[in-house]
Amino acid sequence: MRENSFIDCLRCLAVTLIFGTLLTGCDFLGPPAPLRPPGPRQPLIVVLSADPAFAQPAIDSEGMNGFSRDLVERFAQYLGVKVRFVPPPALGHAAEMVLQQRAHMIATVPLQAEDASLLNSPPLFETSQVIVQHANALPLEKTEKLAGQEIHLLPGAPQAHALAALGIEPPPRLVEHSGTNELELIAGIADLRHELVASDELHFDLATNTSPDLAIALKLPGTLGYGWAIAPAYPELRDKAAEFIAAIRQDGTLRRLYDRYFGHIKRLDNQDVAAFLDAVQTRLPALRPFFEEAERISGFDWRLIAALAWQESKWEPLATSPTGVRGIMMLTEETADRLGVKNRLDPRESILAGTRYLAMLMDELPDEILPPERLWFALAAYNLGMGHLKGGRQFAVGLKKSPNHWADMKDVLPLLARPEYYSRLKSGRARGGEAVIMVENVRNYYDILTRIAPRRSAPLQTGLSMQ
Repeated sequence: MRENSFIDCLRCLAVTLIFGTLLTGCDFLGPPAPLRPPGPRQPLIVVLSADPAFAQPAIDSEGMNGFSRDLVERFAQYLGVKVRFVPPPALGHAAEMVLQQRAHMIATVPLQAEDASLLNSPPLFETSQVIVQHANALPLEKTEKLAGQEIHLLPGAPQAHALAALGIEPPPRLVEHSGTNELELIAGIADLRHELVASDELHFDLATNTSPDLAIALKLPGTLGYGWAIAPAYPELRDKAAEFIAAIRQDGTLRRLYDRYFGHIKRLDNQDVAAFLDAVQTRLPALRPFFEEAERISGFDWRLIAALAWQESKWEPLATSPTGVRGIMMLTEETADRLGVKNRLDPRESILAGTRYLAMLMDELPDEILPPERLWFALAAYNLGMGHLKGGRQFAVGLKKSPNHWADMKDVLPLLARPEYYSRLKSGRARGGEAVIMVENVRNYYDILTRIAPRRSAPLQTGLSMQ
């Protein structure tokens, strides 16, 4: 009995030690060795910022996961190394991981010259620093009116330095909020939990898509750059980052990626957003089963289909335009006949047919147009017709623009309304500018729905065709 008891005790001790090791993430020989510089046997280890503006929550999912991930994957290709993303730790601890050489860098963060503990890459983009208030509040007009005011911000926010540099007396009272993110903090203005929040214009623009009752009270002096924070132990990595950023700025890749994620966010005004949010509560519930049915058949996110339908008809099943397009998806009679639609004013039939038409347009596009921009091209064709879209792509080549990138085509399509261009098209004149606005509005409405409406959890088919 004694021998068995002793063996049982050893087993329990071993299980306890192993379990403790798994929890602590270290071994008995001490903390893990510092990372080697990225190379053939050492992937680039990157902490994605917890900021929802730049990265999606699912770190290891397939496909695109935001501005940060897209750029870093290209940087890894530039270096000729593999990349491994690690989930962002608790807010404020990403820098600690990099300083301890458990990660090579953080993407994407505000670049603060005052913090010399990390190496900064050149800025990927710059934005204005702002003080946000409720749209119904009296405008501040002058920075002096911030004297003694309570201003809410994130811990370590760069706006604290910008406010201190103003030399306001008495200084504003800064209230730091941990355990949240910048968009949630700004939303506290609309919820009347805060009167003033220090942020930047990019986050303000994103926040107004779901909180229309916001306004910029003041712009602070100077601009704020966003880039990568790199461990001081890897100065050569900072040099490579500088080379890479200069190269993608020169060839237009950086501009296109920025446009991919942020180029559409200023299209809607407060009234547009407010009307949409109201309709989400009042009109969408009756139509949502039809959008979800279209998703199950097509693989398109139902929220995208709903966003397109809102842009087309404001979810009015009986909508009719002066040109004769009708129904919730505003189908032409010709398109409806092609799709076998019996009644364009029947919401279910219109939604399924419009989704099938969008899938057909996507299938017609050349392989060179890649996701997610492939969808935006298909949306433009939904508005313009495929003939006009093809004509616009031909003009793009002569204008030294890329016919495969939306950031370039959104500059080209408005030209289709000018006689020196449409006179060369078999399909004639087109309101290409309206198509651009339509695409970017749909993107905005889709963004709003992804923030406020959950997607179905049931497995979906992956095909895009609705045969």
